[in-house]
Amino acid sequence: MASPEESQAIISKELAAVKVKFSQIEGAELISCVQVMVQIRIARTERKNIVACFQFPEGYPRTPILLELKSKHLSYKLLDGLTRVCEEEAKKMIGQQQILHIAKFIRKFIDDNPLCICSDEISNLKKLLKTGDEIKLKQKTSQVILKLREGQYYMNVKLTVPDNYPLEVTGVEISDTNFPSHLSIHFASQSFEIARQCVQPPLRKNPKAPLFTPKPALSPVTDYLVTEVIHTYPNAVCPACRENALPVVPSEIITDPSDARFVERVYCKHLYHHNCLDKYMKTPPFIGGKKCLACEKRIFHEKWKATPELAEARWAHQEARHRELAEVVDFLE
Repeated sequence: MASPEESQAIISKELAAVKVKFSQIEGAELISCVQVMVQIRIARTERKNIVACFQFPEGYPRTPILLELKSKHLSYKLLDGLTRVCEEEAKKMIGQQQILHIAKFIRKFIDDNPLCICSDEISNLKKLLKTGDEIKLKQKTSQVILKLREGQYYMNVKLTVPDNYPLEVTGVEISDTNFPSHLSIHFASQSFEIARQCVQPPLRKNPKAPLFTPKPALSPVTDYLVTEVIHTYPNAVCPACRENALPVVPSEIITDPSDARFVERVYCKHLYHHNCLDKYMKTPPFIGGKKCLACEKRIFHEKWKATPELAEARWAHQEARHRELAEVVDFLE
């Protein structure tokens, strides 16, 4: 075992080496380099950065270096796991200089695991999944692959997490699904819009609103696709007739927009059959606009744009016409 004098000499030599060679680690910044503590910030991006704090234990280097990892943006759970892995790496370096080796190991971990920046969100996402759903993480391409199922309906989603997450827009692609095409197009558009709003300020700024700051998008996007879409719509009922909005068997989906059973999605997210909604929108009362039968929010749809006043006038005209025809029939009889 090294004497105190020998140990001191070894530590002094390692401190000198750290001061000279830390710059060989891309994105490294030396915060402090004294015997009490060595601190190195290792950063790939603004959010992907870790401060590694090293302390020399008694008997070093015959005992592993003491290590603490800190980060404002990476999760505590991830840092705790990475600390344990680094401690095992330190044990492999017993008798040798350990600080630069561990710092390089941390940098490699950040590079090899780009999804580390959203590890908490991925953990929460896994809690939303049901039996039959699948999740796959592709660290090389920084992608989260989801295969979602509900009944006979499915949706395969590819989420690409940018390197500078969450400061850049998360990529969202619905690669395959058997939902009706007009609904799947809406799902994709809405997902992208959710991701965009997380990183881009609104075009019309409210002067009283707090300063806009980007926020992580993975959770909002996956909450929408998993909870609001795949695990809701296959079982949704038409609020008017109380029958399944979508057929149980996807092959029976109606694609003709004028068909009575064609599925219409209104602004409040509820699904109606075409004829059910058409009849409801054209039947009094009209004052204040038609309210959704499921949530009582105002119904908005591009096919039914008439104002309450115009809808009232059209209905009155139609009723008058029906009365006229009935009088003619009565006369002829």
